[in-house]
Amino acid sequence: MTEAVVRPPFDPEVARALAQQRDNVVTTMSREDIPRVRSLGADVDPSTAPPSHGGFERWELVAPGRGANPAVPVVVLAPPGQDVVPVLVFLHGGGMIAGNAESDLDSMADLAHQTGCAVASIEYRLAPEHPYPAAADDVVTALEWLASGEAPGVLDAGRIVLAGISAGGGLAAAVALRCRDTDGPPLSGLLLMCPMLDHRSNSPSARQMIGAGSWDATANAVAWEAYLGEAEPTPHASAALADDLSGMPPVFIDVGSAETFRDECIDFASRVWLDGGDAELHVWPGGAHAFDMLAPWARMARTARGTREAWLRRLLTRLRTA
Repeated sequence: MTEAVVRPPFDPEVARALAQQRDNVVTTMSREDIPRVRSLGADVDPSTAPPSHGGFERWELVAPGRGANPAVPVVVLAPPGQDVVPVLVFLHGGGMIAGNAESDLDSMADLAHQTGCAVASIEYRLAPEHPYPAAADDVVTALEWLASGEAPGVLDAGRIVLAGISAGGGLAAAVALRCRDTDGPPLSGLLLMCPMLDHRSNSPSARQMIGAGSWDATANAVAWEAYLGEAEPTPHASAALADDLSGMPPVFIDVGSAETFRDECIDFASRVWLDGGDAELHVWPGGAHAFDMLAPWARMARTARGTREAWLRRLLTRLRTA
């Protein structure tokens, strides 16, 4: 007799959103499903993007290619009339196989508006057409451009916070490790929302949540296989592999209690602390993967957004007084 899997309950509002949006939620996925996943809205048509987001000036710019790396498109949202402001460099979600610089941009624009920042959303290349290290190379190219002073003067090269959601969060963590290890562009902070940190997909929460909620371990394994291609996994691809997490910028991590990534996020934050680093961790009770995008109206989603804003405000205050 098969023993029933015991799982943490979903928050009631999150459970309602999962039920209402059943056809648009990716739980499991095969390689053949990648075109369908791309059609579900993670890929936003740039031609339909609004000319401004909440009063921001919008620029579609290009970070010049360096060496063998191609040029990288960057969507910049900047508050008008400002001299120099901090920059949230944003990496969208989509499992490394879907999405573009427009994906999830409204939520990041709202955070930037509340905290007096600009946003630079990176159009990194997607797998499986462009496996590792293409996406990471694109992010580093954009960071080098922003840190060089070649970008518009309103973007403060000394106050760059690298932010990402889901796959973008995992990519942000891996790129931060690469910047640390190779004397890359300095980062002032790392904002990781339900980040995809571990290619192994074998944590207790990954096994516990198979077939439930959004983005289970089977979908995760397919996405990681597409992203890694023939590459050997290293911490610069799969950040959870890092033996040493010292020297990282201040890190914010949040994740749901009822999702695949729960335990890898808890482990990552714990190891930042063990290695003497600065991390803030929030595990939202009953949260499915990316619950605040799934149900932005939910009370817990509003609280989660406010908590990220509070962390970013504290970080920016520290940077001003340092």
